[in-house]
Amino acid sequence: MELSFLRPLYDRPGPWCSVYLDASRDTEDSRPALDLRWRALRGELTAQGADEATVDAVDQVVRGHTPMAGDYGIAVFATGGRVVLSEYLSAPPLRDIAAVADLPHTMPLVAQRGEQISWVRILADRTGADAVAADAGEMPRRARVRGGTTYPLRRSQPGGWSQSRYQRAADEARHHNAGDTAAVAADLAERVDAEVLVLAGDIRATGAIAAQLPRRWQDMVVRTDAGSRAAGADPAAMDDVTVQVIAEAAQARVDATLDRFGTQEDVGAGLDAVVAALQRNQVDTMVIVDDPSATGRLWIGPEPTDIATDPASLTGGGEARQVRADAALVRALAGTDATVTVLAPQEAPDLPDGVGAVLRYVDEGTPGRTGG
Repeated sequence: MELSFLRPLYDRPGPWCSVYLDASRDTEDSRPALDLRWRALRGELTAQGADEATVDAVDQVVRGHTPMAGDYGIAVFATGGRVVLSEYLSAPPLRDIAAVADLPHTMPLVAQRGEQISWVRILADRTGADAVAADAGEMPRRARVRGGTTYPLRRSQPGGWSQSRYQRAADEARHHNAGDTAAVAADLAERVDAEVLVLAGDIRATGAIAAQLPRRWQDMVVRTDAGSRAAGADPAAMDDVTVQVIAEAAQARVDATLDRFGTQEDVGAGLDAVVAALQRNQVDTMVIVDDPSATGRLWIGPEPTDIATDPASLTGGGEARQVRADAALVRALAGTDATVTVLAPQEAPDLPDGVGAVLRYVDEGTPGRTGG
């Protein structure tokens, strides 16, 4: 996962208020329940020393956000009387959180986001298509393709000398409409740098669209006959296919990262090794086991690479501060253009300290399992 969306959080000094809240609206009493939960979290922020202006800024986001249907959550990060970042969570957080600290508490957001796969889905028939594209952290883009060719699209059986002419015209109309849809699909895929392209609906239409896509996107196509553009059609089967394809792409990315990590022969494994590599701007991707109960601490200075297991190891100037280990690690990754892969405990049961790093380069000073 890329962490550029977090950089604004590290351009400002703390203290930071970090709030994770179950904002679900799935019952009649959900609004009063939300108010009660937020009131409790607001009290926790105040008890931890948050200033009133910053708490009020969070309050405006919590009470003023646009409700979503079903179960969901919100994450809010604020300092100096203003909210710097707020995000909807696709599911409620494991627990409501209110934290005041020198760094924003970003690990729960990173863990819940998971691997963000950009995707395009085309629901097509012979007359056109409905398209949607989604990029990590962005609002979905939508488009409708109305076939530019209106000649009768059904193969007719008039008989006589005109039959072949009608059939050729219908085939050409479908071909042109598929070409229009392929052009829109390719444009959306370029815009979001898609990793998955799902073609759903009429199987003949999706085949014609796939054939006219640029070769770059043909390798990413998954075709399904689930879905229909007919009024009242149930999208559940098409949605299930889309979710499954995206999940498989996300897992493939995680597997590729673990394969790269495995080829390093334990170089970059464990907290000491990862911290040392971050100091040298050596980390390409950090792998970390999601552990909401973690309480480890690290020391940081003013720069992203100012991170250490003890203050004496900090090489930069400025005041040394002790902060949550996961918060320090995420800040260092965001500040050095590194990425992160969050693992479930069963995916890396033997990873030392639950953390490791795929390195950009290896040299004589590269730390290993026990240090370089």
